[in-house]
Amino acid sequence: MHNFLDALELIQALTPAQPVTLDRPQAATRAARFFVDRFPGKSLYAVKANPSPDLLRVLWNAGITHFDVASIAEVRLVAETLPEATLCFMHPVKTPEAIAEAYHTHGVRVFSLDCREELDKIVAATGAPEDLTLCVRLRVSSEHSELSLASKFGTELTEARDLLMATRQAADSLGICFHVGSQAMSPHAYVQALDRVRAAIVDASVTVDVIDVGGGFPSAYPGMQPPPLEDYFAIIERTFESLPISYSAELWCEPGRALCAEYNSIIVRVDRRRGEELYINDGAYGALFDAAHIGWRFPVRYLGDTRSSTMADFAFFGPTCDDIDYMAGPFPLPADIKAGDYIEIGMIGAYGAAMRTAFNGFGTSDHYTVGDEPMQSMYTGEARPHWRADNVVSITR
Repeated sequence: MHNFLDALELIQALTPAQPVTLDRPQAATRAARFFVDRFPGKSLYAVKANPSPDLLRVLWNAGITHFDVASIAEVRLVAETLPEATLCFMHPVKTPEAIAEAYHTHGVRVFSLDCREELDKIVAATGAPEDLTLCVRLRVSSEHSELSLASKFGTELTEARDLLMATRQAADSLGICFHVGSQAMSPHAYVQALDRVRAAIVDASVTVDVIDVGGGFPSAYPGMQPPPLEDYFAIIERTFESLPISYSAELWCEPGRALCAEYNSIIVRVDRRRGEELYINDGAYGALFDAAHIGWRFPVRYLGDTRSSTMADFAFFGPTCDDIDYMAGPFPLPADIKAGDYIEIGMIGAYGAAMRTAFNGFGTSDHYTVGDEPMQSMYTGEARPHWRADNVVSITR
């Protein structure tokens, strides 16, 4: 695959008629090294955020050895791509067939659950072995996150006691896990969740071997500048160490967005301008699903010869015949942008690359590697105001 210095060089060389996805392996490497070196525990990559085999290999080479897989297809993908990787099947609702294949064929020993039915299913499908690590998922608040994950999974605190006691009997190692929601904008999210973990442990009086704080670690987007990740790590470590757990208990996390958001951007071409609306060749059924359906704002920049220094806010229409193929933005671009111009849309490595479909005959995109920096970053050392861990008051003791 051809490497380019940056997006502009690629445009000048190829003038592509179709969307082009840019890979920045150096950005993913930097993110992975940041978690490996600084998170006070073990980091599992959440594969659903971006299942690219090339990305999986980049993360592995940077020191990520454990992977959060959420389907049997992801189990097979990572097992084939990285045969030595440790796979953790962290979807709380799985089919018996998927559990059996994961355990017996692919060597998966870590499973999550949030009800007695799932516990019984795991025990039956694996044959009740003595080497299971079973993580009970608690329901926690998503109030500090941009995207909630509080309604679908997780056992309530009032029901956790019996489930933890039953799981302790079936597990070689017992874990407690949770997910504070995607793009958590305050480290306080993890304080609240870990206080629920504390209450569950005390109520059940069980020995816990793993505390998995899940995902939610944020990336930087227009209008969303979270605190530094070091602040999240510091408060997680301090709260973890105060829990009534085994002295040998492990701390895990499951970053997805934080490891892959900066890995990809996409170059699109303007096919038509209608006032302040631009018709581009990717959209709601492609890499810009989040921009269309949840109003996510991605960074954008014009690529090409000099345009007006005056900026204007634009909305995008994607290439399909569907009216909902629309991204309201606003996306600030030169006021005199026109058909035939190219735009780079950044930070789509998380979920964007994974959500592309072939609806209406669109959805193809060639990949090229570039060596420049992503359009925004949590890892380049830019000065940001620090969130103060000493401002947090724990709500349960």
